[in-house]
Amino acid sequence: MDGATGQAGAVSGINKVKSPIELAYTIMNHSPHVMLSGKGAEQFAELHGLASVAPEYFITQSKLNQINKVLSQKDSMSLSFYDPNIKASKMGTVGAVALDQSGNLAAGTSTGGMTNKKHGRIGDSPIIGAGTYADNASCAVSATGHGEFFIRNVVAYDIAAQMKYKNLALKEAAQASIDRLSKLDGLGGVIALDRNGNIAMPFNTNGMFRAYAKANGEIVIELFD
Repeated sequence: MDGATGQAGAVSGINKVKSPIELAYTIMNHSPHVMLSGKGAEQFAELHGLASVAPEYFITQSKLNQINKVLSQKDSMSLSFYDPNIKASKMGTVGAVALDQSGNLAAGTSTGGMTNKKHGRIGDSPIIGAGTYADNASCAVSATGHGEFFIRNVVAYDIAAQMKYKNLALKEAAQASIDRLSKLDGLGGVIALDRNGNIAMPFNTNGMFRAYAKANGEIVIELFD
């Protein structure tokens, strides 16, 4: 999502496009629509010359091991969301928020979703306002976590709305949204950035792999609470 223009692009339900985030960016810039899914999205990618791969490209041994572990449990309908020690879940959602020298904000999020999800399930990452949001007047947000909670609570937009309508600072707004998730037993976190370069990365799990870089050369990488 482009915070300067309010334009956004999203894609879901694909397995042949090498870079879904590139496709989302292409939709934002070359389509009158916000979200495309399935075969239509893949046809749009082909039309615009994006790289395609066989579905097997996305299969990794670690993910196979993870889903086999879940399926071997007594309750085969269980969902694997978050390992308490981040041993099996660190390779999941990838999000980024950015501020350029002109004061424009942007956000992008990409994920394969939770393990053992139902066929056709869509998480929060491609849903504008839930897992991704950017507005120059407030902030840029990218979320990770149990997507159903982020969708129902429109978390990414909620942070921006609190800044716009309650005049909260970025860190206060982001923490308040995560605190509300905690009361609902929702797990996850966000990375957020405002137009003044303030950063907030609250979460309610044992850890969230996160980092930021500033124009002055400062780089910070953090893993746990």
